[in-house]
Amino acid sequence: LADTENGDIISQLEHRISRLEGVLRLNKMITESGGKIFASNGKKADFDATLEKCKEAGGSIATPGNPGENDAILYFVKYFNTYAYLGIKQSLIPGKFQLLNGAPLSYTNWYSNEPSGKGEE
Repeated sequence: LADTENGDIISQLEHRISRLEGVLRLNKMITESGGKIFASNGKKADFDATLEKCKEAGGSIATPGNPGENDAILYFVKYFNTYAYLGIKQSLIPGKFQLLNGAPLSYTNWYSNEPSGKGEE
């Protein structure tokens, strides 16, 4: 009986999550790539506030790891007609960038002559 009850609870939760994700998609607040969910509230904020909001939501600032994830981030840039912060920072070596935790980047898609370190990468 316990397994049946657990199964019912899991099914109800899965259904509820699916409905909530649907509402967020309709409101252009989430998109998905490779099993990851990318979200935005569309509001402008500074980097530190953005970092904090992402942590509060149980996530992190997006860092594209492949072209699909890059496109998911670009979706918000285009939809809200603004820029997006990425979980990337300039390293101690000028012109070189790394993840916020200091790890090297495994994927990049820079514009020509970038990164320049001038904030327009």
